[in-house]
Amino acid sequence: MIDPVSGPLQDPAGLYTAALGLSRDESLHGLPLIMGFTGFADAGHAVRQIVDELISVQADGALVAFDVDQLLDYRSRRPRIRFVEDHLEDYDTPRLALYRLQDGLGRPYLLLAGPEPDLQWERFARAVVGLVEQLAVRHTLWVHAIPMPVPHTRPLGVTVHGNRPELVEGISRWKPVVEFPGAIGHLIELRLIDAGHDVTGFVVHVPHYLAEAEYPAAAVTGLEHLGAAASLMLPSDRLRESAREVERQVAEQVAASADIREVVAGLEERFDDRTAEVPRRSLLAGPADELPTAEDLGAAVEAYLASHGDSDSVQDTATDDGAESPEDGIAPSRPDDDRGAEGGMPPH
Repeated sequence: MIDPVSGPLQDPAGLYTAALGLSRDESLHGLPLIMGFTGFADAGHAVRQIVDELISVQADGALVAFDVDQLLDYRSRRPRIRFVEDHLEDYDTPRLALYRLQDGLGRPYLLLAGPEPDLQWERFARAVVGLVEQLAVRHTLWVHAIPMPVPHTRPLGVTVHGNRPELVEGISRWKPVVEFPGAIGHLIELRLIDAGHDVTGFVVHVPHYLAEAEYPAAAVTGLEHLGAAASLMLPSDRLRESAREVERQVAEQVAASADIREVVAGLEERFDDRTAEVPRRSLLAGPADELPTAEDLGAAVEAYLASHGDSDSVQDTATDDGAESPEDGIAPSRPDDDRGAEGGMPPH
């Protein structure tokens, strides 16, 4: 049940309603917050897959629901409606909400997820900063994915930004100075830093020729980095299985075309030339880039938490991907979705 907020939890921006009694629930205070907004540069549909996985597996209901009628431009991003023979049904109501979830070890965390607002960015950012302060969020993390001229046969790169130097220095080696079209996550990050709160953003590098397809490996990479930075074991088994199947399909396409093999080989050569050492695909992966099982992940996270004393730090994994003009390559079929991945300059 969603009711207007009363008591200590306040919404000065007038953009959301909160669950009754939320302000008095001390179990919600001091948790990490993960943010995922769809609609911006979601190469490989990574953010959508991450959000869908987290919510479908664990969410019981929204703690805070934002008024999307104030935030979305429906004509530029039209919700889907299903027509069945002679009537309409299944209107896909946009939802931008805050959830309380638990990881695989029963550790609670918060998830703010939904479509990126088209309107009122400053008011929305103020509302999010207000929630972070009122719930005493200890660390805010967010993720998105961009197309990059990198091969699918190498570990996916991740660029990190924010005000946690032990995370940024531990992962990012590629540090350009560029201007690019901003996303709401960027604005929230700036406002959180201005207010003195810890925040970290992760950008997954997706092979440009797979950017408009559903690419589960990108979602797995995003979940791994979010989980390691927040000391959480996030669910990824289903996405890992999907990633293996997609990799098999892509390998078949590469094997069937000499032109595609040439493009991939060129990307591999440049990737290897610019990477001092081949990084691991996963923060938790073992030697030879083997993907761990659920049991391996559980043991690894427990060992990680014990060795780090629940601190928000990650192991050193890095890439040194350069940004160049994309080349023609594989063109897999895209899923039935009304929003494609957007290109543009890498945002870091």
